[in-house]
Amino acid sequence: MCGIVGYAGRNQAASILVDSLKRLEYRGYDSAGISLFNGELATHKTVGKIADLEAIIPDDLDACIGIGHTRWATHGKPETRNSHPHVSGNVSVVHNGIIENYMMLKEELIEKGYEFKSDTDTEVIAHLLHQKMYASDKSIDLLTSMRETIECLEGSYAIAALCTDESEKIIFARKDSPLVIGVGEDGNYAASDVTALLKYTKDILYINDNETGTVSPDEIRVFGQDGNLIKKDIETVEWDIEAAEKAGYDHFMLKEIHEQPTSIQNTFAGKLLELEGNIKLDELYLSKEQIKYLRRATIIACGTSWNAGILGKYLFEKLAGIHTDIETASEFRYGNPVLCGEELTIAITQSGETADTLAAVRSSMSYGCKTIAITNVVGSTIARECDSVLYTRAGPEIGVAATKTFTAQLITLYMLAIHLGRSRNFISPDDAKKLIIGLKKLPGQVQKILNRKETIKECADIFADRRDYFFIGRYLNYPVALESALKLKEISYIHAEGYAAGELKHGPLALLTKDTPVVAIATKGHTYDKILSNIKEVKARDATVIAVADEDDTEIEKYADVVLRIPSSHELIAPVLSSVTLQLLAYYTALARDCSIDKPRNLAKSVTVE
Repeated sequence: MCGIVGYAGRNQAASILVDSLKRLEYRGYDSAGISLFNGELATHKTVGKIADLEAIIPDDLDACIGIGHTRWATHGKPETRNSHPHVSGNVSVVHNGIIENYMMLKEELIEKGYEFKSDTDTEVIAHLLHQKMYASDKSIDLLTSMRETIECLEGSYAIAALCTDESEKIIFARKDSPLVIGVGEDGNYAASDVTALLKYTKDILYINDNETGTVSPDEIRVFGQDGNLIKKDIETVEWDIEAAEKAGYDHFMLKEIHEQPTSIQNTFAGKLLELEGNIKLDELYLSKEQIKYLRRATIIACGTSWNAGILGKYLFEKLAGIHTDIETASEFRYGNPVLCGEELTIAITQSGETADTLAAVRSSMSYGCKTIAITNVVGSTIARECDSVLYTRAGPEIGVAATKTFTAQLITLYMLAIHLGRSRNFISPDDAKKLIIGLKKLPGQVQKILNRKETIKECADIFADRRDYFFIGRYLNYPVALESALKLKEISYIHAEGYAAGELKHGPLALLTKDTPVVAIATKGHTYDKILSNIKEVKARDATVIAVADEDDTEIEKYADVVLRIPSSHELIAPVLSSVTLQLLAYYTALARDCSIDKPRNLAKSVTVE
């Protein structure tokens, strides 16, 4: 959940490190710091924003090598002493992840005379590196010290370290936490995310678990767990830096909402075979025979991706006839899952680095299950570990609250469900064609919603001062209700809950008052009459109803106080359009409340700790 950057080259390191850290702000953080070497080790760090760090860095630093970090507090409060980098003598370290046995290591190091200045788990890494280099009879270099240090660590880590005795190189190690190396013309780079490096290079080396190595101005060396040198292929990132800028929008979130016609188009481009009534998924390494005999599918995800997964469950059962379970990744391993090799596991993660999802997928693999990753990041850990990977092609998403990556995940799930259904002869070519035509219409329909955003803003302004919100939906609209409530609470700090509409009478009705807006997702379909009944239940408790309804629905205004219209579409595809509408409702509500929209408090973009 933190951000790492490093640079070794021929240019001024401080400005590169600060600029790169700014490009990782979207991940969420509460403090920042850098260490530089220019004859001696200089470390600057502070609580607060990167602008606060920038203010305390001297202007005359000419160092050409350094490491930097943004921290999201896990061990120890957000205080300067807990900020990274952490220093032990002439060794400086930045670290992402969790060291689970840090307390035992800390006690051992204290007995050896090391003084701890922070409450973090990371400080044990700095002291271990120093101790192994200098407090033993043998003299070893920093890379060897790193290898011996990580043998002592239990947990997850991406580590970058400097030492004054090896002043022209950065040492790194990785296990269960993302780390990439950038290959540049005027030096080389390290980072936890390619977004940090796009201004300087698009040529990337992806570091795998249990690999270590060095970054110097003219050389990158990567070693396997056995200590042997590895030849890595350079991969070129397709994103460009402009895609990660606001492009004139007030917030990244608003920009990313507006990018959805393009991100949806990019996700299904070249895959929709309308004439055949099929989906082209060449990257799916499952034979038609394997698909035919699938017994069950399990979708594993967290947060927004989990909400997408619920819709995926409905789609797989409706379109492919495959019994599907949806599991919260953080609980999956601890629930004694009953799996076998004739089952399919689908992992959904925007970053491809979500620690809980990775751990759950690895558990599933141990049972022999076939695995499919749905992710937005090429070369991410989950993409490399799963049997197949379906990329969402949404481009970089900077806002913490997921928008375009959510709808891109939905599109991918639609395509996968249709493909599985056709491979199993569960749906007819004609039914598949209708869905494919509906998918092709989505970019234009989403643009229509964006063109009407002022109506949604007016609604948001009316209810922005409310303390509570409820979102209700049935069948495919239930996960939309969950996701829309999550969006609102994430960025506006209003308490919001999503419910299957039929569940209101089992308790939540007790919470409704005349001051409680209830958003009912009431698109046409076989549960339409049911949601109208649920709206009546809400109105009987004097609550205000905001309905999301088809533009050709002439009945809904008899039931709702406010109606937000979406283009009429196939029943199964309408959730995409409802989601975009309610993303805008959340955005404009947060805007009216003057909230930090792109970087909501206490949250991070990529959750790389369990």
